[in-house]
Amino acid sequence: MSQSATTILIKKQKKTATTMGELLSNDVVEDILGHLPVKSLTRFRCVSKSCDSIITDPTFITKHLKLNLNQSESLVSTNTHSEYLLYTTKVKNRSPSSKHLCAVVCNNDCTLTQISRFEIPSLFEKHSLVGFCNGLFCLASRRNDLNHIIYLWNPSIRMFKKLLATPFTDEDKKEHNRSVVGLAYNSQNNDFKILRLLSVLLGPGAEAEAEIYSLSTDSWRKVVISMESLRGFEPNFGRIVKIDPPCIFLNGALHTLAITSSHHFILSFNVNDESFREIMLPSSPFDVDTNFTQHASFKGSLAFFAFADSLRGAFCNIWVMEEYGVAESWTRIYRVPMIWVGDVRFCGCTDNGEVWIKNSTGLISFDPESQNLNVLGVEDADWVGFTANSMESLILLNGGWFHN
Repeated sequence: MSQSATTILIKKQKKTATTMGELLSNDVVEDILGHLPVKSLTRFRCVSKSCDSIITDPTFITKHLKLNLNQSESLVSTNTHSEYLLYTTKVKNRSPSSKHLCAVVCNNDCTLTQISRFEIPSLFEKHSLVGFCNGLFCLASRRNDLNHIIYLWNPSIRMFKKLLATPFTDEDKKEHNRSVVGLAYNSQNNDFKILRLLSVLLGPGAEAEAEIYSLSTDSWRKVVISMESLRGFEPNFGRIVKIDPPCIFLNGALHTLAITSSHHFILSFNVNDESFREIMLPSSPFDVDTNFTQHASFKGSLAFFAFADSLRGAFCNIWVMEEYGVAESWTRIYRVPMIWVGDVRFCGCTDNGEVWIKNSTGLISFDPESQNLNVLGVEDADWVGFTANSMESLILLNGGWFHN
């Protein structure tokens, strides 16, 4: 579009907005704007001061988010939604640190249709995506000198927020610590929360700690995880000495794998009442030749994957917790021969039960029930995520920083 044509279009939009403001009340205008997509709203900010005032108001941002959530839930309940694959990939013919965040629709014929692509800002160069929720992404670093710096990023409006958690000051602990970060949405008070778990691998005083960030208050609170405070925890297992990613958001709680000197379990954190809980793993999930394990969301349920490789062959055991929080409900639903080859990295599951892995050939979709395997056209994905909606939001519009 030429510069003159763009100028004419903007003038028409301003005239329409002025007329709309004269004929309609602010409540009606706000209701109309609340049903528009994010891209349209960002353009309408330039049309008039009244539109900009409405769109950047925190109350409107929350209302717009709720409307989108309700619409998304309606599509899921009627099974009329598509599933979306999110992944990061390096930008060709650019510096090694240049990456794109891509969103594609997973079609019924196992092809992918790209719906959006965002360039990841260079200021996130030393950070990786660790979670996403309702259009908001969380980035963190596993480097010990940077793991207290966390970013929230809304690519649809090109806004970000830099958060500073508590850094390690003890040099002995600094060399042997691990941090795990998870992002969640608190539906009760419409707040986004970040859980940062710290574990110290060595030392007589080694004990896991937690920090909780609330976007609504823009503040951190430090919490010590005492074993006695875990609801359902069995005694005599010792202190938590290691916490492994990822941090999965499911059923209103974040879940990560915790390890004591003699015990493995899933540590859950309820984002509504901010309580920790221990979830026991299946009674016998590990084969003698188990290479690695992973917890995930499988068809909306908490699941545990155990990958084993031996002379008898390679298998993936899939356990599902049929009743959330009840250890006795763990059921092994599949023992799947691993017919793919090469080093395997587990990437996650879709809502319809497909398992996504990555090996030397690229990204692979695998149906454990039919054992159908499909090699997708994504070869260099660094990070992979899945969502039942491609919802964009205005979160951070009135409290973040703009990036080019």
